[in-house]
Amino acid sequence: MKVAEITRFGGPEVFRIAERPDPVPGPGQVVVRIMAASVNPTDLATREQPYTPGLELPLVLGWDLAGVVTAVGDEVGGYAPGDRVCGMIPFGRIAGRVGAYAEAAAVQPDWLAHLPGNVSFEEAATLPLNSLTAHQALAFFHLDPGARLLITGASGGVGGFATSLAVRAGLHVIGVAGRDDDAWVEGLGAAEVLPRDADLGAIATVDGVLDAVPVGPARATPALRDGGTAVFTREPQPATSEHVRLVAMRVQSDPALAEMARLLGEGVLKTRVARVLPLDDVAEAHRLAGTGGLHGKVVLKP
Repeated sequence: MKVAEITRFGGPEVFRIAERPDPVPGPGQVVVRIMAASVNPTDLATREQPYTPGLELPLVLGWDLAGVVTAVGDEVGGYAPGDRVCGMIPFGRIAGRVGAYAEAAAVQPDWLAHLPGNVSFEEAATLPLNSLTAHQALAFFHLDPGARLLITGASGGVGGFATSLAVRAGLHVIGVAGRDDDAWVEGLGAAEVLPRDADLGAIATVDGVLDAVPVGPARATPALRDGGTAVFTREPQPATSEHVRLVAMRVQSDPALAEMARLLGEGVLKTRVARVLPLDDVAEAHRLAGTGGLHGKVVLKP
């Protein structure tokens, strides 16, 4: 099979296309023919430097995949050849032993979820990492319906899913939108939409902050009530505060992915794909994703 791998860390030019043996399912594994893989900020960061312990070169990047099951190993239930699936490879936890920038991968079934037939593989590839991050981040708040939640990066992958999920839970969402993305965030159900350069200390008091960009505690938390919680998708600096609770979350594999996939199929969750590129153009995909300003995700199509 074809893979996009790196043999050293650095810029997008470090990628090369290589051939590896087709994966065979071991006991408790599922082989997925990958039809789409999303490019995430964590992929760019890993390519640039080995911040995850235990990584060995050459390395195939990629957390998110969508595709079709082609084989199942012994002791696997719930999946069969021909099933449409999406999934999140817990890339950091497994020290990059499997990556999604490939034509196929042998994965654990609990990394996967069945994919509704009305969801394209390209759309599905944007779901797992970002929606699970949003879902798990919201679980830190324990807010009652009507509570005010500020979400930075509400037009991005994590922030957009978090906005939809928070609105579904009855929260009053104040979303910070990217350039020319006000209408998108409004369409996700946010009660208030702020521009990216808004003074977040000038808004009315909020009960929680999800910093999905992240912009950091100094900018994100001035309006947070005393005792409130701020959740960050990266380690906040400073890491503690006397008046509010600061939480750095790390996404984990989660059976809730099945619910996220169902909600995407029902239109409750919405996603955007900015560009779809063949696996051979992985370097260009990383350049595009790293430039910023895109309205949606960059997706690789093996």
